[in-house]
Amino acid sequence: MRVFKTRTIATEACKKGRITVGPDGGVEVKPSRSIKVGDIINVRKPPVTYTFRVLKLSQNRLGAKLVPDYMENITPQSQYDLLEVVKISGFVDRRKGLGRPTKKEGRELEKFTSDTYDNGWDFDFDDDFLEE
Repeated sequence: MRVFKTRTIATEACKKGRITVGPDGGVEVKPSRSIKVGDIINVRKPPVTYTFRVLKLSQNRLGAKLVPDYMENITPQSQYDLLEVVKISGFVDRRKGLGRPTKKEGRELEKFTSDTYDNGWDFDFDDDFLEE
């Protein structure tokens, strides 16, 4: 019901245990699990767990405007606050030292490895000057 973009992605989420039915976490479900009116569905899309209540059932895919008639979003505000914190903190899903450096890390590396003492000064001594 428009929680996932495709049915294939929804099926994969079920297989990975990211979909549960029932209050307070409930039980993990298989893709073929039937739901009924009043069921509470929890969808884990890290870092947030969305919660929905089934109001009506439909056999067909619906337009986005009709979704509120069939499903109620009862996700707690604390989950949305968590999402905001993650966005603000600049969450990077890559451990330090793995993969290619980001643009910022590349700039810092370039700054670190560049010759910082070259400000137009010539520090090389002239051999003729030492001989005099």
